[in-house]
Amino acid sequence: MPPTSYDPTSHLLLTPEDTEAPRRVVRLRALGLGEAPVPEFDEFARRLAGVTSAPFAMVNFIDEHRQYFAGLYTPADGRAVELDPSVRPTARPGRVMARDHGYCPHVVVRRKALVLEDVCDYPRFAGNPVVDEIGIRSYLGAPLIDRTGMTLGTVCVVDREPRPWGRQGLETIKAMAAELVERIHRREDAGRSGREDLNAGA
Repeated sequence: MPPTSYDPTSHLLLTPEDTEAPRRVVRLRALGLGEAPVPEFDEFARRLAGVTSAPFAMVNFIDEHRQYFAGLYTPADGRAVELDPSVRPTARPGRVMARDHGYCPHVVVRRKALVLEDVCDYPRFAGNPVVDEIGIRSYLGAPLIDRTGMTLGTVCVVDREPRPWGRQGLETIKAMAAELVERIHRREDAGRSGREDLNAGA
């Protein structure tokens, strides 16, 4: 008989193992992403929130230890603010979330979009810290897979109420993810072209 402390669902609540993370860190550094806000991505998050009628939208890059919202939209006058209610109101706007919070790490490892119309309907996800700490009840996210085949992070929206995202929501988040990947590629190409011009003029 197994020990009484054994919980047969405990392994489902863990953040998934992310073997790609070390290589992702290298790729994100090469792209100059995941360490600072990107105004273009904030605007993208604002548009994503509008398209989905969601109160929170994020462009999220994930490394070995944390998640970083390089693009963030919240209901507070459209400004990026800390999602964690325990943070003092006077604290600086925060963009960092622990890797074991939320559902984006699952999207990154799965490499597929994830639709949770009510997270409480899924034992695997209902125990996530964001449910109790932030009150998240629904999630819609898709991976950002670049031309190297690397999953850089996600675009996602969340709500504090259950949401019937449906097929339309799934197609929308996938299309928005594809659009953002193209933007990231254009940023990379522009940076490469600029460096080549500098070298040519040296």
